[in-house]
Amino acid sequence: MAELDVATQPKTRENDPAAAELEAGCRDLAARVKKASRAMALAGGAAKNAWLAASASALVARASEILEANARDVAAAPSLGLNAAAVDRLTLNTKRIGEMARSLTEIAAQADPIGEVVRSGRRPNGLEVTQVRVPLGVIFMIYESRPNVTVDAAAICVKSGNAAILRGGKEALHSNRALHRILADELARCGLPEHAVELVTTTDRAAVGHLLALPEFIDLAIPRGGESLIRRVVAEAKMPVMKHYQGICAVYVDQAADPEIATRIIVNAKAQRPGVCNAAETLLVHRAIAPTWLPKAAEALAAAGVELRGDAEAKAIVPSMTAATAEDWDTEFLDKILAVKVVDSIDDAIAHIGRHGSSHTETIVTRDLAAARKFVAEIDSSAVIVNASTRFNDGGQLGLGAEIGISTDKYHARGPCGLNELTSTKWIVYGDGQIRE
Repeated sequence: MAELDVATQPKTRENDPAAAELEAGCRDLAARVKKASRAMALAGGAAKNAWLAASASALVARASEILEANARDVAAAPSLGLNAAAVDRLTLNTKRIGEMARSLTEIAAQADPIGEVVRSGRRPNGLEVTQVRVPLGVIFMIYESRPNVTVDAAAICVKSGNAAILRGGKEALHSNRALHRILADELARCGLPEHAVELVTTTDRAAVGHLLALPEFIDLAIPRGGESLIRRVVAEAKMPVMKHYQGICAVYVDQAADPEIATRIIVNAKAQRPGVCNAAETLLVHRAIAPTWLPKAAEALAAAGVELRGDAEAKAIVPSMTAATAEDWDTEFLDKILAVKVVDSIDDAIAHIGRHGSSHTETIVTRDLAAARKFVAEIDSSAVIVNASTRFNDGGQLGLGAEIGISTDKYHARGPCGLNELTSTKWIVYGDGQIRE
């Protein structure tokens, strides 16, 4: 399988031969993958599952190769200005490689969505009408930092009958190359087209723009990374984009919350992996429970290394908090920082989320069923959770095996996107000479 790897410095002049070479290389790559996608649409479930199983075994067997490449990326991280959370997203170890392999196995165990009958019936005029699932075609995945996305994206695309163009960030280039090499080695062995999964290895940002301008070859773009990356993709893409801009997720601790459960949830939601999109960024606490619960929660969060930025009332209860600024309520920290606000009621909490949230994930902690139902009904987010961590808005945790991203759009897919979300449908109609009257 060929990789696209040309000069790494941006070329902007139309008369620059290197810039023309980059643009032509991107077009050739996309054309190869488009051709492969036609073969992938006809690939049987057995071949796709064989590739997933072989790739899972190969990841474990070639772990040393992956870890050596990843060590080069981690060593270079400080020179690229990555913070601790970003380095955590970048870092691989034996456990994380095992998790990647396990996700492939879980995806293989899922039903193949291609050919699934969505609906069918016989019309009064005798036409046999069936709507079936079909692949989207070519998925262009642009992502930062997390090399496990290389594996998850390739697996979900292949299982759903699609072909993939993968473009990771320069900070994970060596890791992504190693992972892609392992996945690519197994494609032809399992009877799948060798160009079904391609990796863009140039670090020239112009390559992304060239690929985003090729709707005749690419059917869907999926950016995963910082807001600036996602907005750039949305602005330049000539094809549909599946996305979320930010993960400003909130945990609301209701007056009827179990204090111990509330503390456990907020510590997990904020501190377990603070650099991911489903980590909590805002804590809203009902005024009735704040004086007794908030000091203990603040102690537990501080023990986990979390900096608290509170409004005036929260800071009065826990003086060690930093005073929150207006910007803090609209910030995805992706770090061990949590904005804390005391609210008068569940209505105030819902209103705050409506003003400052990103429609990603919200949690209510309460023993009041009516409050839980109100929160679930009125919060307009891709996932609304009762008495559990925001970290559960994840494809693997919700039974999808893995995800290619979380969408806050309402059309075509919302929430964690797995196999079904990478399909479309077509209508198949059998007749016997019928004509429209």
